[in-house]
Amino acid sequence: MSVYNMTPKASTGLVSVYGHLGRAVSNIHLAIRDWNDRRITRKLLGSLTDRELADIGLMRGEIDSLS
Repeated sequence: MSVYNMTPKASTGLVSVYGHLGRAVSNIHLAIRDWNDRRITRKLLGSLTDRELADIGLMRGEIDSLS
């Protein structure tokens, strides 16, 4: 009969550094992606006419506060 140890092993220093570095790079990537999504949304909404904005329940002054 086999027994499996389910507790995680302690990371060595180098593995831990790479893990932290990977998370930091991932967080930076996510922040840039989110910023770009908000930028594109503002640009798209800014290109709509006042009538089109009213149809979706927005006023031009609310665009910057949405994203």
